[in-house]
Amino acid sequence: MDRPGQFCQSEEQGARRGPRWGARSVAGQVLLLQLATAIVLVGASVLVLVLQARHRGNQEARDRSLAVAVSFRDAPGTIAAMRSPDPSAVLQPASERMRRNAHVGYVVAFRPDGIRWSHPDPSRIGGHVTGNFAPALSGKPFQETFESALGRAVDTTVAVRDSDGSVVGLISVGVYVQSVNAQVSRQLPTLLGVAGIALALAAGAAAIVSRRLRRQTRGLGPAEMTRMYEHHDAVLHSVREGVLIIDGRGVLTLANDEASRLLDLPPDPELRHITDLGLEPGTASLLGSGRAATDEVHPAGDRLVAVNLRPVDAEGTSSGSVVTLRDTTELRVLAGRAQAARSRLRLLYDAGAQVGTTLDVVRTAEELARAVVPAFADFVTVELLDPVLRGEEPAGASTEMRRTAAAGIRDDHPLHAVGELIRFTPADPTATGVMNGHAVLQADLAASEGWIAQDPEGTGQVLDYGIHSLISAPLQARGVVLGLVAFWRSEQPPFDEDDLSFAEELTARAGVSIDNARRYTREHAMALALQHSLLPRVLPEHTSVEVASRYLPARPGVGGDWFDVIPLPGARVALVVGDVVGHGLHAAATMGRLRTAVQNFSALDLFPQDVLAHLDELVTRLDTEGDTDFEISGATCLYAIHDPSTGLCTMARAGHPGPALARPDGSVTYPDVPLSPPLGVGGGLPFEAAEIEVPDGSRLVLFTDGLIEDRGRDFDSGLELLRSALAHAERSPDATCRAVLDAMVSDGPRADDIALLVARTHLMDPSQTAYWEVPDDPAAVAGIRGEVSRRLRGWGLDDLTYSTELIVSELVTNAIRYGIPPVGLRLLHHQSKVICEVSDGSSTSPHLRLAAATDEGGRGLFLIARFAQRWGTRYRARGKVIWAEQSLRDETLASGADEDELLAQWDDSDW
Repeated sequence: MDRPGQFCQSEEQGARRGPRWGARSVAGQVLLLQLATAIVLVGASVLVLVLQARHRGNQEARDRSLAVAVSFRDAPGTIAAMRSPDPSAVLQPASERMRRNAHVGYVVAFRPDGIRWSHPDPSRIGGHVTGNFAPALSGKPFQETFESALGRAVDTTVAVRDSDGSVVGLISVGVYVQSVNAQVSRQLPTLLGVAGIALALAAGAAAIVSRRLRRQTRGLGPAEMTRMYEHHDAVLHSVREGVLIIDGRGVLTLANDEASRLLDLPPDPELRHITDLGLEPGTASLLGSGRAATDEVHPAGDRLVAVNLRPVDAEGTSSGSVVTLRDTTELRVLAGRAQAARSRLRLLYDAGAQVGTTLDVVRTAEELARAVVPAFADFVTVELLDPVLRGEEPAGASTEMRRTAAAGIRDDHPLHAVGELIRFTPADPTATGVMNGHAVLQADLAASEGWIAQDPEGTGQVLDYGIHSLISAPLQARGVVLGLVAFWRSEQPPFDEDDLSFAEELTARAGVSIDNARRYTREHAMALALQHSLLPRVLPEHTSVEVASRYLPARPGVGGDWFDVIPLPGARVALVVGDVVGHGLHAAATMGRLRTAVQNFSALDLFPQDVLAHLDELVTRLDTEGDTDFEISGATCLYAIHDPSTGLCTMARAGHPGPALARPDGSVTYPDVPLSPPLGVGGGLPFEAAEIEVPDGSRLVLFTDGLIEDRGRDFDSGLELLRSALAHAERSPDATCRAVLDAMVSDGPRADDIALLVARTHLMDPSQTAYWEVPDDPAAVAGIRGEVSRRLRGWGLDDLTYSTELIVSELVTNAIRYGIPPVGLRLLHHQSKVICEVSDGSSTSPHLRLAAATDEGGRGLFLIARFAQRWGTRYRARGKVIWAEQSLRDETLASGADEDELLAQWDDSDW
């Protein structure tokens, strides 16, 4: 009788033993299945190899027969043998050798009519060949397969042609396929051996796989594994949370029903890459990244899904990720508002980067109009007060503005055109917003009576066009209204309160940019006005030169380039061009100071190098004493003096480009003028001058470096371009200026100012000049006066005889008495002037003084000052020149008063 305890124990052991035996059974089944599969694959492989070998044998037979036939045909002596009296004597042994060497079935040579010359059986020589060989007569090899007594054979027949193309004979070569297949049969044991080895390896691999399967399934049988899979599958697809399993390559390996619903996955998504499932870019990027994530919210269609991702590591490397998903649709409204806020912030950021890129009021208004179309509004218009456009400070808020910019999704809108003056009526809500400084929302324009009443016809066209909503926001800066921005919508939904706050923020930022541009416009206008006031408005007319000039300020701001034409005594003229580093008011003011200093130094009638030396000393002193807000050091200058009586031009330059000389024959040269350091940086070094001869009718061109230097060319290229522009001798100075600027100045922004001065030189007629050397004897003065009188009568200036004799007497007498020989007298008749110049070797300068009643002398220079329009002294390298200039238009010179009458007009009470 069995005991109960013993029965229960055996039942429990059986239960525990069941899964293990089940696992073994599964492993055995898997092993048998794998062995059967391997046997089938090996057998199929052997069969394929055999069939392939047979096919290759047939093909090899065809190729071998063709190769032997062609070789025999092309062998040397074949044609000669066929044309010989007894072809069989030569062809029979040759055919047999070829058959044995090539391992073919037969080689037969025969005549075009089919009579054999050779055959493996000599008894058949002379008989007619069997089979069809007519296709070979056409010239192409003819192949056919037939059944012979020795099995299937491949025959190839080729024609042998003479040099004239006629057929001499034919050659037929046959190969038995059975001989080729024999080679395949010899390889069959090797193939079977390889198949056996492959079968043994497959059996070993199946055993290893079965053992690993038993270990991984923990001894579970098929039934237990099926129930476990069904249980897990039911749980996986019934939970209200999406689950995804992604391998290390980013391929989806599992997705439950909830995940498919939340992400709207396509049917059968497994084994497809994450990027191929139609997910949002951000979601797909996260799922494929493999990084850990916790409750990251991503859009999925019309849902917001919270994503949790955990990477799975196996043996230290990432083998995939497990993802859980939750529906957070209840946060949709909040997320939508957050998205809208982000979009507005992004739009504000983009608009801030686009508006205010230049310091131009109109350009800034245009940038503002384009910045938010169509992201925020379908049309945008900008109106500014007229004082703002001029750079002035507005006196106060005004409802009269000028449309400055407009932008929209189309150009056929009925809104006011740019440039029109718009007046807002007090009943218009827009005017109320401007006066109060706040934006006004008119969500439904059709219901805005005040807006419609402003211009019933114009507003009707706007409504008919489809524009239905408006936000008007004043442009303000520092509490001052500068203008108005109107945002219009025609295709987007009407504006709301959130849009109103965005419009206010946008216009507040844009107002600062508009005000900065306005203030820059004002400062630029002031600097430009200052510079133009400091530059010569009208160049003085001078008979020795015909001048024209141009000045182009740089786009960024007003600079310090300048030029001047200064008349000098003796019919001479000074031509000056300079450049002050920097831009703005300081550069313009400094330019004015330097120009004034040059004019003052020119009044001293100094040499060009001396003028630059004094100017250099002035700049150094101003920089040292800090008399300006910035250093002047680096300013450049070119100073030239042209003498029409000699045709010589003396010039010196301090860090400035040299001049160009365009001669009457059309040639253009750049005179070699010694280059000295810029003003203020030479350390007191002396300046050098050059003296060049300028032919009559030449054009002397002075310019600043802004004309030559450009972003697109170097200095030498600029000089060559200028040379080409000046190579037209017939052009006037003004036409030359136009031609030079057209050739040298591009349409783009310039980094530096341009100053250009063109002077056409004219020489004096030698007949209008007289010169005498004066002996060192006071008695010679009377003779000199007589020579002067005769020369004046020859010029038709009898009215000036008395006053000129008096001036000559005083100057020559003083030169003989107080000067150093040699003494010379030069008389110039230059247009409406008569110039008297007395030179001597002394550097002592006379000066006008007040003579006492008891003095015998001291009144000579006073008389000269009364008779002459101007007088003065200039120094030469050795000695000096005292000059006196009389004008033919001076009424005093035409009077017949003598010296006593003039002296009677003067007494000590006049001083």
